[in-house]
Amino acid sequence: MALITGPVIAVEEVTRRFRRGSETVLALAGVSVELYGGELTVAAGPSGSGKTTLLSIMAGIERPDAGTVHTHPPLPPRQRPDQLGWRHLAFVPQALALLDELTVAENVALPALLERTGTGPDPELLERLHIDHLAGRYPSHTSGGEQQRTAVARALRLRPPLLLGDEPTGHQDRARVELLLTVFRQHAYNGNAVLVASHDQDVIAAADRVITLADGRITSDTRQQTRTYG
Repeated sequence: MALITGPVIAVEEVTRRFRRGSETVLALAGVSVELYGGELTVAAGPSGSGKTTLLSIMAGIERPDAGTVHTHPPLPPRQRPDQLGWRHLAFVPQALALLDELTVAENVALPALLERTGTGPDPELLERLHIDHLAGRYPSHTSGGEQQRTAVARALRLRPPLLLGDEPTGHQDRARVELLLTVFRQHAYNGNAVLVASHDQDVIAAADRVITLADGRITSDTRQQTRTYG
């Protein structure tokens, strides 16, 4: 495991509000959290607790109304989290955002193409996620679970130090949930930070650390027993 010298990302006193008609919704209220390499962390809590907003702010998709987001190593001047690129940060959204005009293999290879680090989809990764037999198919010709695993493979293609997933096991059966947990554990074991938002009790139980949110606030932050990755 890589030596951890500091947080991969630190969110400090972040607040985010939304307008819903005439109503103002407080999605996050002064949330502070740090993520470290070597840990699989789960953000737990009911719908509307702020999990998706927290991940979106970490990914640079949304900007906080107040508070700061710092990455390690620090970003160059004027560079934002959303400019990091797939080599540094990868996000698996609930909507998946696969490109319908690309095959499964081409979707997985996209980060390498965009970052100019190669064009291949990484056959071993496809095999590990049980989608190697789907390489030539288009996403619309695969199941929801297969599409979700394709999005996970795309996120992992360049082995980013920060992996974020919003309900990344939601379309999987029990066996595939364990498969994805094994992949996430191994990515964390290699010195990377992994944060997934989930309602799934099996996912929560498998985490090294559980951050629980309610009404836009962190109500608990607990490191669980030391685990063996593999």
